[in-house]
Amino acid sequence: MKFLQDELVKSKMSLRQVRRRMARYLKYFGLFCALLTLGLLAVYFLILRQPNYQEPTPTADQNSIVPDGGMWLKGDFHIHSRHSKDSTINPVSRIIGFAEDNGFDILAITDHDNHVFGDVRKNTWADPEFRSESVLLFYGAEWTTHRGHANTFSVKPYDHAQFFAARDSRDQDLLELKSKLGIHVSANHPIGGDPYSFSYDFADSLEVWNSVQFTSGAIVWDDLLKSGRMLPGRGGSDSHHGFPGVGEKKSDRTFERRFNYVGTPTTWLYAKSRTLEGALDAMEAGHMSVSANPYSPRLEFAADTDDDGAFDMMMGDNQRASTKPVTFKVQLVGNGAKDRPYKVRVIKDGAEFQVLNTDPSTGGVEFTDTPRAEERTYYRVEVYGKKNQYPEVGYSSLIGGNMVGLSNPIYFNFNAKF
Repeated sequence: MKFLQDELVKSKMSLRQVRRRMARYLKYFGLFCALLTLGLLAVYFLILRQPNYQEPTPTADQNSIVPDGGMWLKGDFHIHSRHSKDSTINPVSRIIGFAEDNGFDILAITDHDNHVFGDVRKNTWADPEFRSESVLLFYGAEWTTHRGHANTFSVKPYDHAQFFAARDSRDQDLLELKSKLGIHVSANHPIGGDPYSFSYDFADSLEVWNSVQFTSGAIVWDDLLKSGRMLPGRGGSDSHHGFPGVGEKKSDRTFERRFNYVGTPTTWLYAKSRTLEGALDAMEAGHMSVSANPYSPRLEFAADTDDDGAFDMMMGDNQRASTKPVTFKVQLVGNGAKDRPYKVRVIKDGAEFQVLNTDPSTGGVEFTDTPRAEERTYYRVEVYGKKNQYPEVGYSSLIGGNMVGLSNPIYFNFNAKF
């Protein structure tokens, strides 16, 4: 104490001044500790700690309402690998390995063609990693043009450089070239960045659900359907970035991998065979639905037109309407379908027709309506609720909204040759 008093005399500071200074230091120290604690908690919850989830049960088809004779193929039809310059830490082997480990049946790796001057054949398709014994792989690319983006899908290699070179041609000329090459053109993200702006008569399908967040692509889709176009709708993750492997450094976009990757969303195709040809036929027929992720229940939508208790139409089908009422059924199949009720929004000719809730005991719900006898009518459904966790893409269920599933339409009195 004598020493402290001597020091105070030397420094000419009063005891009151010392106390004030110590109080100020303690205040700053307390603030520092609080900020450090908040920072550590943020690191824990946002980076180190994955969301809690219950291991889902395997998908079962006991409640399936689609006709016999086909099979469901689980896929993602918009993915970028290292052959796209805006992709990071995402080699082809990492994408395919992830798909194999998580039970996917089919993929389309669609790298930007303008990044390789259109020559995807000598880049993505020629990559030694572009192969799989369990996952079907479309030959495709993202056709990246001044008038928007579209994906191309093919069951065999084709001259994509020729298609890229014609990107500024008139739509009629492009339609002839597309037919010559034998490719499927799927319009990408119709609303948002780089929206598709070619003629939709040139498109074979539409990416209605792009990336983890369902946006307003359905607005464009409904306008096209109302005009008489039977344009199938699909999903695509549009994922670009992977996690670093051993010896690799993360990029400034690695964080996106935590919420958007293969399967956000997941597109389900009801195909007659587990082949690329079967998958493409199913896509062009509109026999498909989209789920938020592969752990979400699969959405099926069917109709009984003759009141015999059997469903004779499924998503994508078209037939002449009678004057009789039609029973429609929405059925969720697989993980979480019976855990809780889901909200079903029925869209008829672009407008909300009904809002229903699924029965938690069955995972389904029915409604009845009489399509107009002479005019076009279509029905499609959207399903909302709590999404199942996707542990391999841990934060996808936290930021992607509450859209669980999206069906393709059931059509009446449409001209299939439009």
